[in-house]
Amino acid sequence: MKKYAFLIFILVSLLGCEKDINFNLKNAPDVLVVDASIENGRPPEVMLTQSLDFFNTLTAEQLANSFVHNAVVTISNGITTHQLKEYSITLPGGYKAFSYSIDSSNLATAFLGQINTHYSLHINSNGKDYKATTFIPALAKKLDSIWWTTSPFPKEADDVTVMIQVTDPPGLGNYIRYFTKINNEPFLPGSNSVVDDQVINNTTYRVQLEPGVDRNLPIPKENPSFKKGDVVTLRICNIDKDAYNFFSTWEFAFQSIGNPFSQPNKVLGNISNGALGAFYGYGATYKTLVIPK
Repeated sequence: MKKYAFLIFILVSLLGCEKDINFNLKNAPDVLVVDASIENGRPPEVMLTQSLDFFNTLTAEQLANSFVHNAVVTISNGITTHQLKEYSITLPGGYKAFSYSIDSSNLATAFLGQINTHYSLHINSNGKDYKATTFIPALAKKLDSIWWTTSPFPKEADDVTVMIQVTDPPGLGNYIRYFTKINNEPFLPGSNSVVDDQVINNTTYRVQLEPGVDRNLPIPKENPSFKKGDVVTLRICNIDKDAYNFFSTWEFAFQSIGNPFSQPNKVLGNISNGALGAFYGYGATYKTLVIPK
């Protein structure tokens, strides 16, 4: 009886200690946001934007105006340094997106990504310098096989399950990020797109492949499914630890949006001088699966 009386006393004491806490949230200054990548056999691509106020209501016009222009962007593979050129892409609705890539008028110093190669990025924008480095790892983790099977719990009659088999080589530190492409749609990363090898080191394993998701759209209540008649292309990218840390923390933060019980999280980028984002290398392989109707 004394124990229960003590518990009631504690609960009453806690209720009596409630206190309103008010946060004085100030608008942070805009900072540079960097999304830079290089993949084996492909040119580098760098997208620069300015951060936006967390409390603003986002519009297409506001996003279009966030792109950073006239920056001096150079990339080096340790032997050659090339200055990238800004290009524009017309989007639906008449808006434009901008990115920096190989300068077609100066191909003498241009290069494509290569495996087992380090790269350094330098950006000068509005009088400030930003630097980052990355590495395209060897193709250590490759897809052994990919196949489809009848879905055990289909939501629709044409739903199928896609399975893959992957072998992880000996030694820790093999990280991958995966994307899927369905028919003529773009490549989309999985909802949990990065995988390390702490548990699966030096093993061959089979796992169900989840379709990639478009994070520009509302988060679906249920995971999307592959369908009969789909042509599925899987893109597996070997990445270094910095890239793994960036994408794993970024995806955790994305999935925590609106959840009051989620734990605090910091996205771990690798750009210097206070910029947000990351410069990352992809050692990529591709495999296509045709699912008959």
